[in-house]
Amino acid sequence: MPTVGVDALSDSDFLVDVREDDEWQAGHAAHAMHIPISEFVARYGELTEAAPQDGRVNVICRSGGRSAQVTMYLVQQGIDAVNVDGGMEAWHAAGRPVVDTKGQPGFVV
Repeated sequence: MPTVGVDALSDSDFLVDVREDDEWQAGHAAHAMHIPISEFVARYGELTEAAPQDGRVNVICRSGGRSAQVTMYLVQQGIDAVNVDGGMEAWHAAGRPVVDTKGQPGFVV
């Protein structure tokens, strides 16, 4: 499983959050794209349109389990994708900003 630590990511890296709506609304990385795992296959085209053509897709969830599933799916589709090790819990623990849907400080659920 290709993985990356939160410390290796910058705000310019493409990040897709696959948590469900309630988790996203409570708190997420400000620059992340949101496609819940429950809708991922149906919304796959949105990802391929938004993702950088020659860049990597960094996939994140709460702790790394769901994002690992999506990462493997993307790799099977020929996309350069990696799982963010530790997910949003690690993101928050590293002091990275977490915002809610209004852009205010958020939290990880």
